[in-house]
Amino acid sequence: MESILVLTHADETGSALPRASLEAVTAALELAARLSATLTIGIVAVDPTAAARAVAATGLRLLAVSGEAFAQARYASDAAAVEALCRAANATIVLAPGSSRFTRVAAGAAHRLGGFIDTHITSFGGAETVEATRWFYRQRIEAVLSRSTRPWFLLLDAGTHTAFTAEPATTTVETVSVELPTIRTTVSGFRAPAQDQQTIRPDAKLLFVAGAGWTKKQPDGQIHTEEAAKLILGFLHATSASLGSSKSLVDQGGEGNSVLPFLTHLNQIGQTGATPRHAKGLSTCCHGEEPHVVGWRFIGERRAISLDPNCGWTRGKADVVYIADAFTVIAKLNELLLAKK
Repeated sequence: MESILVLTHADETGSALPRASLEAVTAALELAARLSATLTIGIVAVDPTAAARAVAATGLRLLAVSGEAFAQARYASDAAAVEALCRAANATIVLAPGSSRFTRVAAGAAHRLGGFIDTHITSFGGAETVEATRWFYRQRIEAVLSRSTRPWFLLLDAGTHTAFTAEPATTTVETVSVELPTIRTTVSGFRAPAQDQQTIRPDAKLLFVAGAGWTKKQPDGQIHTEEAAKLILGFLHATSASLGSSKSLVDQGGEGNSVLPFLTHLNQIGQTGATPRHAKGLSTCCHGEEPHVVGWRFIGERRAISLDPNCGWTRGKADVVYIADAFTVIAKLNELLLAKK
């Protein structure tokens, strides 16, 4: 019988589990029920009390490594923590969120334990064996994986499962001792872009996509790139949405054309770009061609603003299409959002 360990870690505050960890707990509960396997939750945190209370309702065995050494993400300490938790749980299947913290160390821990690792897992199947599903080649090929090597580490993509929720409760946590190696890395602080400069937000509920139409000539015969940039950034600031872009708009910078200064290839959505997961998506000034729309496959509700009534979005690729000028619509939206605040 399989023994499943789901790994979690505290967020930046150290007092709660991030959404990705709670999604991993849900996935582990479903997999354990399907396989009739034993399930253990492992926690990495300075103080695991709050994290343990959040998952106490599962009634599962809780293991934790704690102490100041685990306050910050660090390969040496985190790899040792993951190895110790796996050994304490006698795990044959190890699930973990695909966060930067666990992605950094999971492969090393799997090697130390003589196991195997697969990443970007989106779902599980199989009644008697573990069948893990993931995407390849820019989410155009879906593969189902099954392995006999144990322990088998599986890193889960965020947004593929619902986050575990329950009323916090008191519970007992087993502390696992970790033999730390010599720590040569110290965390001196964090440097992150200001909120109004951060445009890629994987956890946002809304994806806002800007197309090349923003930098084309408008009805007055002029290009209004500065106004477009102001409207888009105003909308992002008001809604905390994540910004995406079509390939044509991103490529304009290399062609010497007028561009939006805050866009990079990291914002590109589509066949040669990203395939984000958000509850809703709003496309603006974009034709909705297939190479771009393929990047929307994991967007729940799709809406688009376009002046072209025959664009790709109107051909069954969007739930709602507004035939209107994006400049006018977004300006009005920003006005309403500002008044609401």
